[in-house]
Amino acid sequence: MRIKTKRIVSAAVIVLLVVMTAAGCGKKPSESGFVPKLNTSSDVSVTVYGNYSNFEALESEFERFNEFYPNVNMSYIYLDGYGDAIANSLKSKEAPDIYFTFYWMWGDKNYNEVFDSAVDLAAKETGIDFSCVRESIIRKTADGKVQMAPVLATSFGMLVNMDLFKKEGLKVPATWSELEDVCRKFKAAGYASPLMGYVSSGSSSFEYNFAYPFLCNSAVKNPSMRDSFNSLDPKAGELMRPGLEKIKLLADSGFIDAGKCVKEIENNYNAAIMRFYEGDVPMLVCSGDVASGTKKRESQSESFSASPFEYRFYAVPYDEKGGFVIDTVSINFSVNKNSPNKDMATEFMRFLISAKELGNMASVKRLITTAKDFSLDNIYSSLNETPQERMICSTEANINDNAVKQFRYAAHHVLMGEMTVDEAIAAFGSLTK
Repeated sequence: MRIKTKRIVSAAVIVLLVVMTAAGCGKKPSESGFVPKLNTSSDVSVTVYGNYSNFEALESEFERFNEFYPNVNMSYIYLDGYGDAIANSLKSKEAPDIYFTFYWMWGDKNYNEVFDSAVDLAAKETGIDFSCVRESIIRKTADGKVQMAPVLATSFGMLVNMDLFKKEGLKVPATWSELEDVCRKFKAAGYASPLMGYVSSGSSSFEYNFAYPFLCNSAVKNPSMRDSFNSLDPKAGELMRPGLEKIKLLADSGFIDAGKCVKEIENNYNAAIMRFYEGDVPMLVCSGDVASGTKKRESQSESFSASPFEYRFYAVPYDEKGGFVIDTVSINFSVNKNSPNKDMATEFMRFLISAKELGNMASVKRLITTAKDFSLDNIYSSLNETPQERMICSTEANINDNAVKQFRYAAHHVLMGEMTVDEAIAAFGSLTK
């Protein structure tokens, strides 16, 4: 196990950054609304364990928290092999006070100890107010306990080069027919692949990011078929049809050149972002996790530095009513109930769970806030326009990993012309064998 540690130790830096942050928000720290309830002279350490190799957004929140508790030493530790290591870490002498938890851990008996160690953050004595958080993304036990607090979210959609749309006199498509229309016009204007992305059968591929919202909608609309789909019943493969048919339409029309994508985008993160920054990609289909890496890479791209352009993140249109936003939590925080610093760790969570702080952390990380207002970061502002009925929490769809894997393979084979839609649906349950 390899551990990297980052600690906030400089009081001078803390003061400077807090002043700058407060000035940027147009408010003084004392006006934030947070009122400490513990001794502000407390001299303790609070450690967060997670699987992000760097987490400047969280460190920003450490600094803001230190304005109220200047003697509390906050630190973040990156844990290699997090999924395998966290349960053992919680039993060690160096157990974390706060730790990452994920939806995929929920209900998995291998992670029972992870949740057995978690504080009920909804308990009255914590003072944590979850009213600012989108209720649909808060996981609760059968007796109403909240053992993990959603702090960063993501979704599926496309990064849109706003300058190219302006140059060609086009509007960002809000419906499927509009998407087809702008793709035709971009093709006519010489853009070889109006839509691009990382093409593969793996996670975070173009196929998955594009079509997963279609699958989630199918699962929500057909709950009676969802259990069969999760059990890999071949007859339930019909749930995939809407997404696969749309992928087939894109491939047949040439709106995506899959071969070009394979050749020019070798991974779903850095390579995808840097290709988008070349400036000739109208729409890059990706996840919010990819969008989160854009800010850092602007200065790393010679093309973007030479010719910067405006870009935003939009849902991919599904039909004539628009697209779907699949509301997915990227990470949750849990508090270790066995920690000697449990009270201060819970106090930090009380500070963090507010529209202001969740929004600040999401903006720095460039992920989607878990608060009800999406608009803090301009690139996600379009998501605010999504009607409530078009927002689907990933837990509502409740599709398991094995079924998703089958879907990714089906979508990839259809895109590459290796299977028809009907063949892919008929092969559901055996596609990865």
